[in-house]
Amino acid sequence: MLTVEQALQTLLGVVRPIQDVEEVETLIGNGRVLASAMTSSMDVPPRDNAQMDGYAVRATDCQDGNVLLPISQRIPAGYTGVTLQQNTAARIFTGAFLPDGADAVVMQEQCSVEDSNGQTMVRIRHQPQTGEWIRRKGEDISMGATLLEAGTRLRPQELGLAASVGLAKLTVVRRLRVAIFFTGDELTMPGETLKPGAIYNSNRFLLTALLQNLGCEITDYGNVSDNLADTRKILREAAIRHDLILTSGGVSVGEEDYIRPAVAAEGNISMWQIAMKPGKPLAFGEIRRTDSNLDTAFFLGLPGNPVSSFVTFLLFVRPFLLRLQGVRDINPIRIRVRADFNWSKADKRNEFLRVRMNQNGGLDLFHNQGSGVLTSTVWGDGLVDVAPGCTIQAGDVIDYLPFHALMY
Repeated sequence: MLTVEQALQTLLGVVRPIQDVEEVETLIGNGRVLASAMTSSMDVPPRDNAQMDGYAVRATDCQDGNVLLPISQRIPAGYTGVTLQQNTAARIFTGAFLPDGADAVVMQEQCSVEDSNGQTMVRIRHQPQTGEWIRRKGEDISMGATLLEAGTRLRPQELGLAASVGLAKLTVVRRLRVAIFFTGDELTMPGETLKPGAIYNSNRFLLTALLQNLGCEITDYGNVSDNLADTRKILREAAIRHDLILTSGGVSVGEEDYIRPAVAAEGNISMWQIAMKPGKPLAFGEIRRTDSNLDTAFFLGLPGNPVSSFVTFLLFVRPFLLRLQGVRDINPIRIRVRADFNWSKADKRNEFLRVRMNQNGGLDLFHNQGSGVLTSTVWGDGLVDVAPGCTIQAGDVIDYLPFHALMY
């Protein structure tokens, strides 16, 4: 059996990132992957501007900390003022461009408006320093700067950054095309009558939603009967137009498990057992699209138990899909958190326990860690990574992998 790290490195070592790109509007780019670096054609801010509401002045005109100046102009955001004359002040608002001649902004709380012989004046009760309350031109972004590297997965903040430099469209990697199907004559869809010995196909819903979270285009071939010929037929058909074929069930060594021989017949299997719990059986290989072994679709076969399928997707399928899109940073977030439970069952395999963070900042353990107990994934908010042969005592600081960082 391979270790978790060996299995993951084997997967990532054979990835061929897709090269097809497309242009999308920035407004709908959430979750997409940049195909080329994003550079700025402008400074942000484009000019010096006011950091808050107040009065734009020449600092040298306010050296005594109590001066009365005429208000020469009013500059709201979106408007450009005229050159500020010596010994005058300009009423200015947050974000408005600083007029030429001004070199400081005095916040309005340090000023008061007065009338002097019919003229509106402002009393400056502060001695400003040059540059005070001013956002300098280009202090956020300078013209020509690289904002984001190719392989960046776009989140709302990256889209906001692109919009801040006027980018209406972005060049991104096309969406991944993933085919899914499920094996097992016992599988039944919700809404259908559950016959004796049958179970509802929860993995179909679980894996579809996880793929949707990663922005994949999904073709669902549904349930495939437990026979070799049908499994091979679906593999051939799915390989033609998909980047990855993902299955659930049938990857063990039983007489009714047909995934392994079917993949071997239509391509090759590179690995299929990992020293982990849950999720020991995992198939990886490639399916020929043509008679040439150089033109293939990737294949990943997950175990049938729902928790095993869920955990192996998070730890292997997700990083594999991200790397297929050219994403640079695929390492899961690991947080060092205190355990508020004991785990004395050391195992020779790498275990991933379902836990939940409590109000005291520690981790609680779900009472049943079975690979078929899907409620543990709903109750929990993450996994604890337990190395082979290790136990946990309450108070130990351990590696916690939050679900929210593994599902998108």
